[in-house]
Amino acid sequence: MRIFFLDQSGKPGGAELCLIDIAKPYGDRALVGLFADGSFKHLLQQNHIPVEVFTTQAIQVHKESSLVQGFKSLGQLVPLISKVVKKAREYDLIYANTQKALVVGALASFFSHRPLVYHLHDILSKEHFSQTNLRIAINLANRFASLVIANSQASKTAFVQAGGRSDIIKVVYNGFNPKIYQTDESDINQLQQQLGLKGKFVVGHFSRLAPWKGQHILIDALAKCPPEVIAILVGDALFGEQDYVQKLHQQVSQLGLENRVKFLGFRSDIPQLMAVCNLVAHTSTSPEPFGRVIVEAMLCEKPVVAAKAGGVMELVEHGFNGFLVTPGKPQELAQVISTCLQETEITATIAKNARITASERFNVAVINQQIAQLLFNIMSA
Repeated sequence: MRIFFLDQSGKPGGAELCLIDIAKPYGDRALVGLFADGSFKHLLQQNHIPVEVFTTQAIQVHKESSLVQGFKSLGQLVPLISKVVKKAREYDLIYANTQKALVVGALASFFSHRPLVYHLHDILSKEHFSQTNLRIAINLANRFASLVIANSQASKTAFVQAGGRSDIIKVVYNGFNPKIYQTDESDINQLQQQLGLKGKFVVGHFSRLAPWKGQHILIDALAKCPPEVIAILVGDALFGEQDYVQKLHQQVSQLGLENRVKFLGFRSDIPQLMAVCNLVAHTSTSPEPFGRVIVEAMLCEKPVVAAKAGGVMELVEHGFNGFLVTPGKPQELAQVISTCLQETEITATIAKNARITASERFNVAVINQQIAQLLFNIMSA
């Protein structure tokens, strides 16, 4: 089976990292078509996945865009769709990995007579998408997709509630290679020295810096914790969110936490950084479709405290393999951090449970088998 993957991003986010895992087993029988150049292309090349950039001009449509703004982008879309249709005819199946990829992929599917799969990595709700974008996504998926793969039950439920067809959607969680999350003690010691973390209780936050990711919640919670508790923020602003980064720095300064919050920016050594943490915090203020960082922390055998909403509730069982707190409540978060600081034996047991359950439920080999079977079913229909 030859698969033509489509993705709108030039930068690797959670959806893009998931795509690498799915495309990798197909080798030269796959091609990833991107709608933007950037570091994601290089990451695909490093993983020996064929990649082609079809346009370097960003499509001027965003999650909150109106119908008028959508029409204005047609001038960009027509030449892009033409290229994609031509390439699609060389493959057996089109696999749209993002919402803009769905728009292009749906039209390419129609003109090339190739089946379309849409991998849904979002909770399609009015919190994150304009009414126009919601209608477009649902209508295109209903009309053109042979299969919609949702990354959680929460994503599936939102899709169906928004009008999506329940007969074409299946839930397949993101897959992970547990070996990647095994780290050497020497690497951990080296990082502790470099970052000045020796003797500290380290709470890690791994996400792009954005208001809905809730880094400000962690900073507020930190102010309520003992002085040996410090936070590392791994990630940076992506989509014009520099104002939020500035607000975070101001918040740190106002609370007198300059020596207890470290902004590390984008990093590639995530497993190693997680290994130096005593706890990993997830603080999204809106429901998360899946929560990739949560599973990564579990595989690193780290306790996780996560915002109780969306797909997260399918990953974390409170008190068994992690902790759940009410989104947007720094006081609750501070209480969990303090509990983990004091109750080290209980916390270690929870971390061990987390690693075992994550290794069993989200092993990339098993997940890829599930997806391969679904794709085979489409081609055999």
